[in-house]
Formats: sequence, structure tokens, C-alpha cells
Amino acid sequence: MDGLKETLVIWNAELRRAVRSGRALVLLGLYSMFSALVLLVVGWLAREIRAEVGKQLATAGADANASAQVGEEMRKGMLGFLTSNDSAMIEALAQVPLEVLVVFKITLFFLPAYVALMGFDQLSGEVGPRSMRYLTVRARRSSVLLGKFLSQATLLLGLVLIIDLAIFVYARIANPDFGFADVVLNLIKFWLAAIVFSLAYVSLTTLCSSLFRSPAVSLVFNFILLFIFWLMDTIGRASGETGSLRFLRYLSPSYYSGNLLHPKLAEFGASGAAYAGFATVFLLGAYAVLRARDL
Repeated sequence: MDGLKETLVIWNAELRRAVRSGRALVLLGLYSMFSALVLLVVGWLAREIRAEVGKQLATAGADANASAQVGEEMRKGMLGFLTSNDSAMIEALAQVPLEVLVVFKITLFFLPAYVALMGFDQLSGEVGPRSMRYLTVRARRSSVLLGKFLSQATLLLGLVLIIDLAIFVYARIANPDFGFADVVLNLIKFWLAAIVFSLAYVSLTTLCSSLFRSPAVSLVFNFILLFIFWLMDTIGRASGETGSLRFLRYLSPSYYSGNLLHPKLAEFGASGAAYAGFATVFLLGAYAVLRARDL
């Protein structure tokens, strides 16, 4: 119980400090601007494509029903591309505007870098100047580690919720047929998927921050690992089902993101378990480093 109390106290103190800091506002602004830019660009492209298709059909003498049918076929084709032609996912996401799904996919690609920028100094920022020893005199090192990890995870959870809420409000306004019930259900689903995805990378950032005394070195090393994971996923996918390097994709967290929106609990659970496994390995590694380090 003492360890739990220590963790909660550190989590509360670190979260308060993070919320009051200017970095939280800067990161929120950065995330907001990036998401808004992607959303506006994707929305503009979608409108232009629909307008061009409408003009071509009108020139060919097609009626409104034919135009709607062509538009629906284009939507299904795009949705199939984004979901790897998984029929269950296509059906489950049928009511979600394509803009939202595209923004979500692009966000997952950049979210690990955002997480690294948010917490690269959570441990190294105190290990370097040796202020960490004042914490570890009063609390267990495991409590310090978990408290700081939970603080970053909670802050990320709130920031992602704010951005997702804004995206879905925009989608509701831009698409009147996107009902309120669908908005709420899919907001929860997309937010949960982003959080499950992010926790492994928050843990990775904690590990990188524990390895070095310099926050700058921690950040650079974190980005190097993100690139390695991306490269492993890319090479593994490119090897297909028979290539000798296909196993590499299973060692990259990003490989398991494809089923985070899957309606089948087993598929989502498998991805969630994979991310929980990565998070556990990274946190155990961070604890081993922090425990062995001379503070």
C-alpha cells in the first residue's frame, strides 16, 4: 500500500506541474494545428474529387442516382484501402466520414514522435542535475518511475481527447447525416484506440529517458528507436508472407495498429495485448536501468 500511495502522490504532483507548464499548451497547440491542417486538406480534397466526379457524370448525362452510386463506390473503395479490405471493419466504419478516418491513420504515424517530445525529459531531466536523489530518498524508485509514467499517460489521454472531440464536432457539422449517436460511439472508439496505441510509446519514452542523463540525448535516442521500429515494420511488410524477414514486423509496435478499430473483440484484444506487452517490456527495462543507476 505504501508503494501505491507514493505512486499516486508523485503522479498527482507531476501532473499538476505538467498542466501548469507552458509545454502542455505548446504541445496542445502543435497537435491541434497538425490535426486541423490534415483535416482541412483531406476535406478539401474530398470535396474537389466529389465535385469533379459530379461534373463528369453530369457531362455524360448521368442522373442524380447514378452520381450518388458512383460516390458511394468511391467511398467504399477508399474505406477498403484504409482498412485493408476487412469487410467487418468496412461495415463498422460505414457511417464515419472518411476525413476522420484519414486523420486518424495519419495521426497514428506521427503520434509516437509527439509522445517523445512530450516526455523525453521525464526522468533524465532529474537524473542529470541529480535532483532525482531527493525523490528516491522519500519514495521507492519504482514509485517514482510509475508516477512519472502515469503523469505523462494521463496528460496524453486528455490532449488526445480534446483533439478527437474537436475533430468529431467538425465532422458532425460538415456531415449532417453523421448522427449524434454515431459521433459519441465512434469518438469513444477512436479515443480508446489512440490511447492503447500510445501507451506503448509512452513506455518507450520512459525507457529512453531513463537511459541517459542528458534530456537531449534521450530525445535523439528515442527518435532513433522510432525510426528503427518503423523500418522493421516496413521491411517486414515488404517481405510478404513468405519472405525471410517477415518476422521483423511482429517486433514493431506499429504493426498491430491495424485492428485497433476492429469491431470484433478478439481482434481488438489481440492488438491491445500486443501493445500491453510492449509497454510492460519497456517499463521493466526502464525500472532495471533506474534501479541500477547511481543517483
